[in-house]
Amino acid sequence: MNQPAARRGSAAWALVITSAAGFMAALDNLVVTTALPSIREDLGGALHDLEWTVSAYTLTFAVLLMFGAALGDRFGRRRLFIVGLTVFTGASAAAALAPGIDALIAARAVQGVGAAIMMPLTLTLLTAAVPAAKRGTAFGIWGAVQGLAVASGPLIGGVLTEHLSWQWIFWLNVPLGLALLPLARLRLAESHGTGAPLDITGTLLASGGLFGIVYALIRGPIDGWTSLTVLTGLIAGTALIGGFIRHGIRAKAPMLPMRLFRNRAFAGINAASLLMFLGMFGSIFLLSQYMQGVLGYSPTEAGLRMLPWTGMPMIVAPLAGALSDRIGGRPVVAAGLALQAVGLAWFALVLTPDASYAAQLPALVVSGIGMALYFAPAANLVMSSVRPSEQGIASGANNALREVGGALGVAVMASIFAAQGGYESGQSFVDGLLPALWVGAGAVALGAVAVLFAPSRRQEARRKAEAAAEAAAEAEAEAAAEAEAGEKDLVAV
Repeated sequence: MNQPAARRGSAAWALVITSAAGFMAALDNLVVTTALPSIREDLGGALHDLEWTVSAYTLTFAVLLMFGAALGDRFGRRRLFIVGLTVFTGASAAAALAPGIDALIAARAVQGVGAAIMMPLTLTLLTAAVPAAKRGTAFGIWGAVQGLAVASGPLIGGVLTEHLSWQWIFWLNVPLGLALLPLARLRLAESHGTGAPLDITGTLLASGGLFGIVYALIRGPIDGWTSLTVLTGLIAGTALIGGFIRHGIRAKAPMLPMRLFRNRAFAGINAASLLMFLGMFGSIFLLSQYMQGVLGYSPTEAGLRMLPWTGMPMIVAPLAGALSDRIGGRPVVAAGLALQAVGLAWFALVLTPDASYAAQLPALVVSGIGMALYFAPAANLVMSSVRPSEQGIASGANNALREVGGALGVAVMASIFAAQGGYESGQSFVDGLLPALWVGAGAVALGAVAVLFAPSRRQEARRKAEAAAEAAAEAEAEAAAEAEAGEKDLVAV
């Protein structure tokens, strides 16, 4: 692998640039949700058109993440990061200038393409720039920024829509992107992965499979789970993912080698990431509506009252990163997921049509601490579970599973909500919200269990030591055999 050239201040600049770029990509997952009524009033469109303003971004982001990581490994991570950032920034401007709902949907899809190229490369670029001993702290800051972006999307969207206009949720990305482009070119060091040929077959199988499944999950609550389009998406998507897994086992140089999942650390953290985003995304989607539709808060007021949850990563995640350097990432991530599950369960126990903010505050604080403890160590666990040359693959796979988990969470929890309640009254909304929150809490708790199956730091160190000892013994045996063969040749002469 090509080693990045040393540059003065490169670690600090890499942290700033990758965190800011990741913030933009993560923010656009949920920032549009609180702006939908204003978009409908301004541009028109039916309910399914508004749904696509959210799902067009999520779908392209999810299905192209691993391909974006592979492109970076092949053609240069800094180079492709700049390409993705350029596409994302340009598409954000196009979304803000969209004259109609169809143009907005198209711009959102292109935004997802740019984010899919840019986002997985943030971690690989950061890993290449930061010394191993300090990566926990660096990932802590990176994780705090990403956690804040994911959770504060509805707040930022609500504030901008209420006080400026919905177009500003997209204009926000433009000056930030334009500022990051020259910085990325001048301050990031180039690095590559294995340089293996692009896996076109694997890319098509993964993209088609994830598209089918995510599309079905998003459309299920709207079209019905037994509709032809939803069933086709689920069946065809599952079949294609099965083909992708088979391809990853048998192909010579697959995009995602299935052998990586034999590593308990890699398998455990990826399962936990999917389940974490399933519970968190679905909960935020419903709780933001509860605060506005049931308790009567404006989008800005609702976002402000969620600050104990959304702002906690900025305080706790850097500390969590440093703690993971000392005791290992596994116990920190497991504790974070457990606290997030407790927080969601707490919500389910106290929410009523007229619940006071004081009753909700402990759940908000516990959820915020749990989310913060998860983000930074999780990133470190993903990147440290594979060889440096495979970090781009690992980052793309983990981010793709997060996006799939988010789409699954919104679809599943919205379906539970619709089956048990509705929008007819505050009580009806709460009747649907509570069982959905219990499901979200259960999913995140399962994520905590999945992390515990990963090896501890001591077990991993013992495994590496044993592997090194075996390799040394094999090398010594080979050297002895060669020496013995040389002696025999000398005697024969």
